[in-house]
Amino acid sequence: CIYCSPEPNSLFQVEGVKEALEAKGITVNFFSFSDSNDIQAVAQKAAAESDVIYIPTDNTAASNGGVIDAACQEANVPIIAGEEGIFKNTNAVATLSISFYEIGQKAGEMAYDILVNGSDPSTMNIWQTSNVTPYYNAEMAEKYNVTIPEGYQAYDFSAE
Repeated sequence: CIYCSPEPNSLFQVEGVKEALEAKGITVNFFSFSDSNDIQAVAQKAAAESDVIYIPTDNTAASNGGVIDAACQEANVPIIAGEEGIFKNTNAVATLSISFYEIGQKAGEMAYDILVNGSDPSTMNIWQTSNVTPYYNAEMAEKYNVTIPEGYQAYDFSAE
Protein backbone atom coordinates (compact mmCIF):
# COMPACT_ATOMS: atom_id res chain seq x y z
CA CYS A 1 0.00 0.00 0.00
CA ILE A 2 1.31 3.42 -0.93
CA TYR A 3 -0.29 6.54 0.55
CA CYS A 4 0.29 10.09 1.81
CA SER A 5 0.84 9.95 5.59
CA PRO A 6 -0.73 13.37 6.37
CA GLU A 7 -4.04 12.16 4.89
CA PRO A 8 -5.83 10.27 7.71
CA ASN A 9 -8.47 9.01 5.27
CA SER A 10 -5.73 7.15 3.40
CA LEU A 11 -4.30 5.54 6.52
CA PHE A 12 -7.79 4.36 7.50
CA GLN A 13 -8.22 2.72 4.09
CA VAL A 14 -4.83 1.01 3.93
CA GLU A 15 -5.28 -0.34 7.47
CA GLY A 16 -8.61 -1.88 6.34
CA VAL A 17 -6.99 -3.39 3.27
CA LYS A 18 -4.13 -4.74 5.38
CA GLU A 19 -6.53 -6.39 7.82
CA ALA A 20 -8.56 -7.99 5.02
CA LEU A 21 -5.53 -9.26 3.10
CA GLU A 22 -3.64 -10.52 6.12
CA ALA A 23 -6.74 -12.51 7.09
CA LYS A 24 -6.18 -14.30 3.76
CA GLY A 25 -2.50 -14.90 4.54
CA ILE A 26 -1.16 -12.11 2.33
CA THR A 27 1.69 -9.97 3.66
CA VAL A 28 1.01 -6.24 3.39
CA ASN A 29 3.60 -3.48 3.70
CA PHE A 30 2.96 0.25 3.97
CA PHE A 31 4.95 2.79 1.99
CA SER A 32 4.08 6.35 2.91
CA PHE A 33 5.22 9.71 1.64
CA SER A 34 4.70 13.05 3.35
CA ASP A 35 4.27 15.24 0.27
CA SER A 36 4.75 15.24 -3.48
CA ASN A 37 8.52 15.65 -3.11
CA ASP A 38 8.81 12.12 -1.67
CA ILE A 39 6.57 10.27 -4.10
CA GLN A 40 9.09 9.17 -6.69
CA ALA A 41 11.54 7.64 -4.21
CA VAL A 42 8.77 5.98 -2.18
CA ALA A 43 7.03 4.66 -5.30
CA GLN A 44 10.28 3.18 -6.61
CA LYS A 45 10.97 1.50 -3.25
CA ALA A 46 7.38 0.19 -3.02
CA ALA A 47 7.50 -1.18 -6.56
CA ALA A 48 10.88 -2.83 -5.97
CA GLU A 49 9.63 -4.57 -2.81
CA SER A 50 6.06 -5.51 -3.82
CA ASP A 51 4.18 -7.91 -6.05
CA VAL A 52 1.27 -5.48 -6.40
CA ILE A 53 0.58 -1.91 -5.21
CA TYR A 54 -2.69 -0.68 -3.72
CA ILE A 55 -3.40 3.07 -3.76
CA PRO A 56 -6.35 4.28 -1.63
CA THR A 57 -8.47 7.37 -2.33
CA ASP A 58 -5.56 9.70 -1.63
CA ASN A 59 -5.51 13.24 -3.01
CA THR A 60 -1.72 13.55 -3.22
CA ALA A 61 -1.35 10.15 -4.87
CA ALA A 62 -4.15 11.04 -7.29
CA SER A 63 -2.47 14.24 -8.39
CA ASN A 64 0.85 12.41 -8.84
CA GLY A 65 -0.44 9.20 -10.39
CA GLY A 66 1.95 9.40 -13.32
CA VAL A 67 4.95 9.25 -11.00
CA ILE A 68 3.62 6.15 -9.21
CA ASP A 69 2.66 4.57 -12.53
CA ALA A 70 6.13 5.15 -13.97
CA ALA A 71 7.80 3.44 -11.00
CA CYS A 72 5.40 0.49 -11.19
CA GLN A 73 5.67 0.13 -14.96
CA GLU A 74 9.47 0.14 -14.71
CA ALA A 75 9.36 -2.59 -12.03
CA ASN A 76 6.56 -4.48 -13.84
CA VAL A 77 4.26 -4.27 -10.80
CA PRO A 78 0.47 -3.95 -11.20
CA ILE A 79 -1.58 -1.31 -9.39
CA ILE A 80 -4.99 -1.64 -7.77
CA ALA A 81 -6.71 1.71 -7.23
CA GLY A 82 -9.15 2.88 -4.60
CA GLU A 83 -11.11 5.06 -6.98
CA GLU A 84 -11.67 5.86 -10.65
CA GLY A 85 -9.41 8.93 -10.89
CA ILE A 86 -6.37 7.09 -9.57
CA PHE A 87 -7.35 4.07 -11.67
CA LYS A 88 -7.16 6.20 -14.82
CA ASN A 89 -4.07 8.21 -13.82
CA THR A 90 -1.96 5.18 -12.95
CA ASN A 91 -2.90 2.57 -15.55
CA ALA A 92 -4.16 0.44 -12.68
CA VAL A 93 -5.45 -3.04 -13.36
CA ALA A 94 -8.70 -2.61 -11.42
CA THR A 95 -10.74 -0.54 -8.99
CA LEU A 96 -13.86 -0.72 -6.90
CA SER A 97 -14.53 2.96 -7.40
CA ILE A 98 -16.61 4.96 -4.96
CA SER A 99 -19.11 7.50 -6.28
CA PHE A 100 -17.90 11.00 -5.45
CA TYR A 101 -21.16 12.31 -6.91
CA GLU A 102 -23.17 10.29 -4.40
CA ILE A 103 -20.92 11.39 -1.53
CA GLY A 104 -21.28 15.04 -2.58
CA GLN A 105 -25.04 14.73 -2.81
CA LYS A 106 -25.22 13.27 0.70
CA ALA A 107 -22.91 15.99 2.04
CA GLY A 108 -25.25 18.60 0.54
CA GLU A 109 -28.25 16.96 2.20
CA MET A 110 -26.42 16.92 5.54
CA ALA A 111 -25.42 20.58 5.15
CA TYR A 112 -29.05 21.46 4.41
CA ASP A 113 -30.15 19.64 7.58
CA ILE A 114 -27.60 21.62 9.59
CA LEU A 115 -28.16 25.06 8.04
CA VAL A 116 -31.90 24.98 7.40
CA ASN A 117 -33.29 22.46 9.85
CA GLY A 118 -30.88 23.23 12.71
CA SER A 119 -29.54 19.67 13.02
CA ASP A 120 -26.57 19.27 15.36
CA PRO A 121 -23.61 17.87 13.37
CA SER A 122 -22.23 16.18 16.49
CA THR A 123 -25.32 13.97 16.70
CA MET A 124 -25.62 13.14 13.00
CA ASN A 125 -24.78 9.64 11.83
CA ILE A 126 -21.54 9.10 9.94
CA TRP A 127 -22.38 8.10 6.38
CA GLN A 128 -20.41 6.24 3.77
CA THR A 129 -21.34 5.10 0.32
CA SER A 130 -21.86 1.45 -0.38
CA ASN A 131 -22.26 2.15 -4.09
CA VAL A 132 -19.06 1.10 -5.87
CA THR A 133 -18.33 0.50 -9.53
CA PRO A 134 -16.01 -2.38 -10.41
CA TYR A 135 -13.80 -1.46 -13.38
CA TYR A 136 -10.80 -3.10 -14.94
CA ASN A 137 -8.24 -2.01 -17.49
CA ALA A 138 -8.23 -4.69 -20.20
CA GLU A 139 -4.76 -3.75 -21.46
CA MET A 140 -3.20 -3.95 -17.99
CA ALA A 141 -5.10 -7.13 -17.10
CA GLU A 142 -3.65 -8.76 -20.21
CA LYS A 143 -0.16 -7.39 -19.53
CA TYR A 144 -0.11 -8.85 -16.01
CA ASN A 145 -2.10 -11.98 -16.91
CA VAL A 146 -4.80 -11.13 -14.36
CA THR A 147 -8.07 -13.03 -14.20
CA ILE A 148 -10.75 -10.42 -13.61
CA PRO A 149 -13.49 -11.36 -11.13
CA GLU A 150 -17.05 -11.67 -12.35
CA GLY A 151 -19.00 -8.43 -12.26
CA TYR A 152 -16.17 -6.12 -13.30
CA GLN A 153 -16.60 -4.11 -16.47
CA ALA A 154 -13.87 -3.06 -18.86
CA TYR A 155 -13.31 0.68 -18.60
CA ASP A 156 -13.82 2.53 -21.87
CA PHE A 157 -10.85 4.86 -22.09
CA SER A 158 -11.88 5.97 -25.58
CA ALA A 159 -14.96 7.69 -24.15
CA GLU A 160 -12.78 10.29 -22.42
